[in-house]
Amino acid sequence: MSRILISLGGNALGTLYNDLKQSVEIIAGPICDLVKHGHEVVICHGNGPQVGYIKSNIDRGAKEDKTENLPLFSCVSMSQSFIGAELQNAIDNKLKEMGLENEVATVVTRVIVDKDDPHFKNPTKPIGAFYTKEESEKLEKAGKTMIEDSGRGYREVVASPIPIEIVEKNICKTLSNAGTILIAGGGGGIPTIRTEEGLKSIDAVIDKDRTSVLLASDTDCDSLVILTGVEKVSINFNKPDQKDLSQMTLAECEKYIAEGQFPEGSMLPKIEAAMDFVKSGKGRKTLITSLDKLVEGMNGKTGTFIVE
Repeated sequence: MSRILISLGGNALGTLYNDLKQSVEIIAGPICDLVKHGHEVVICHGNGPQVGYIKSNIDRGAKEDKTENLPLFSCVSMSQSFIGAELQNAIDNKLKEMGLENEVATVVTRVIVDKDDPHFKNPTKPIGAFYTKEESEKLEKAGKTMIEDSGRGYREVVASPIPIEIVEKNICKTLSNAGTILIAGGGGGIPTIRTEEGLKSIDAVIDKDRTSVLLASDTDCDSLVILTGVEKVSINFNKPDQKDLSQMTLAECEKYIAEGQFPEGSMLPKIEAAMDFVKSGKGRKTLITSLDKLVEGMNGKTGTFIVE
């Protein structure tokens, strides 16, 4: 039996409520299959589309109805409970359907970052919906920072500081050791800084794959699984000479990063997180694959493994 941390991309969850509800019901199946086969599971999910959706609706309400606006970090915390509750319901229902008695819980999670992190001056984390070039230009004029996202359209980007420490790490470890299917670090966690007055939330969106490494270490996980929209990691992505990779060593990862093979704010943080986890303990490995290939990947039949 092993303990696995599953890092689930926000794009796989859908943006609107009905999309999210359908997505988590699909997601629950492979996760509960792992539990049925004796694995302990910790889940960390993204929130890029959802936090953007929440923030845009709050912005619109504040502008049109003259209501109080809310900071981005509040939207991150909303997305944690919004997504976490739906994941809990879907997993709980699937467990009962399979005759399993495991409990599932979500922890609202704060993550410490450095207030002087240089990423605050260079936003790279995509959030929210995809826009056309024309729509993107209008949003830029309104003060948003926009980028082209891997040929899929244009998205807003926000600061994505490096996570340092999970505030609730002891709670997470206690729940995981008790056999609970743990959902934590949603959206990378609520960005939090230490001040003379105490802890204070700050506007940003932390990359959930980087937070996953901290959570995996805090909960003593044996493997990290990063789920994304592709079955395998590729070099020369979306080009005629695209090559899908079944395995990468740390040295190969460093080589491809130096070549600029992995886009910042997209695949790059996944690769860097995978490397950090492999370096964090002897025999640890990371699998990057798509949700529908999760069980096959854990059986070594597909996906991209990052190894020492």
